[in-house]
Amino acid sequence: MALTFSIITCTWNSEPYIKDSIESVLAQDYPHIEYIFVDGGSTDGTVERIQAIPRPYKFVTGVRGGITRAMNQGLSMATGDVVAHLHSDDFYLHHRVLSEVADLFGRTGCGWAFGRNMFMHHGKLQEEGWAVPKYSYRALLKNNFIPHEATFVRKELFDRMGGFSPDYKYAMDYEMWLRLGRIAEPQQIDSHLAAFRVHEKSLSSAVDRYTSLNENFRIRMKYLGGNPLDLGYFGARYAYHLWQEWRKGAKNLVEQGG
Repeated sequence: MALTFSIITCTWNSEPYIKDSIESVLAQDYPHIEYIFVDGGSTDGTVERIQAIPRPYKFVTGVRGGITRAMNQGLSMATGDVVAHLHSDDFYLHHRVLSEVADLFGRTGCGWAFGRNMFMHHGKLQEEGWAVPKYSYRALLKNNFIPHEATFVRKELFDRMGGFSPDYKYAMDYEMWLRLGRIAEPQQIDSHLAAFRVHEKSLSSAVDRYTSLNENFRIRMKYLGGNPLDLGYFGARYAYHLWQEWRKGAKNLVEQGG
């Protein structure tokens, strides 16, 4: 029996970008797709764009409370074998993404898999610009190098995990990857599968960056265990990154005459 994908797209006033996301899913040459939209109550034409899709889909709107709640709402609606979260401003890079991922799941029997992404910035695709490490749980504790838009997880594993944690506003996906990594090692795909769009609404403020750093640190402390060397290493890294953010903020104040 063919593997079925549940593609979950969370939206909120996404009309300028959602067209590319939808078209990238409709262009897939893999036919077994359950398409799910979770909308936060858009008023800019996003809903009309979704309603114009010429194929079956699931849709719910008015889901407020942040992206974590929206992603979990999508999971509750999903019935496919494998789930992917492709947000409304992201898109797949070519028409064989799902075919290639389905082949990988079929050959390996893996529980989850992730590939690479590119960045869409000012209308141009850009490489990630860094050397991605080979997956290990230790490497993942050091850095979150798993892009959510290029990650595919069996629904049964998501069900075992109980969904994304509402305790986190920015790093809920990182916490999920660490939870998943404890019970199943993913297949790592070296090719680019999806694009993350960088735009005005996707850029974090200074407050957001501090909150994100804090969340990532809390998550690492949660999953590290009690090794004092590890705790000291990651504590020092956290302090260094906080100092870097303080320097950036101070520099910006000087440049703005503050």
